[in-house]
Amino acid sequence: MKQIFLVEDEKPLRNLLVSYLADAKYYVKTFHNGLDAKKPDLWILDIMLPGMDGYALIKQIKSNTPEIPVVFMSARSAELDRVIGLEMGSDDYLPKPFLPRELVLRVNRLLNIKKKQGEVIVPLGPYTFHRQKRIISNSHEEIVLTVKEYDILEFLIDNRGNAISRTNIIDAVWGTNYFGSERVIDDTLRRLRKKVPHLLSILKLK
Repeated sequence: MKQIFLVEDEKPLRNLLVSYLADAKYYVKTFHNGLDAKKPDLWILDIMLPGMDGYALIKQIKSNTPEIPVVFMSARSAELDRVIGLEMGSDDYLPKPFLPRELVLRVNRLLNIKKKQGEVIVPLGPYTFHRQKRIISNSHEEIVLTVKEYDILEFLIDNRGNAISRTNIIDAVWGTNYFGSERVIDDTLRRLRKKVPHLLSILKLK
């Protein structure tokens, strides 16, 4: 059973989300502030928290375990929090209020990542793409990617030579039920370019 850590200080919302996630067959452990948390399969973070806020917590999470997906929630300025959250490595964002069922659908998509069949290692110029490890490496280091960075890179690799639209990327990486801004693609690609310089030009994508 997949384990989710939910950090939310509003008890009624916390209990409601736990109920929906438990119905979807997830084990959910809750925290008021995130200070006690260890290592789950996925994090769900509220940005406004007592003690340590969501920004400080995601910085700590992504520093120690960048491969674990994080979903941000916030009742503040949706656009600002979305951009800052993505820049800090969050894999999805939900502005409050939202339907608990939508959170379950997004969690399902983040955790139900199917392993690709066939070739495991893909050479990309000076880089090597490792499907099973979900990393990319060069001659001197391994570069760990967030869930969305990996997913978008894998999609681009699998579609080299094809005409790709923003809608194609959104549908493949975020799902056909995604209703957010397409700027999420730019934010993710910008992080990817910073981690892996020149990779997109190797893929012949500008």
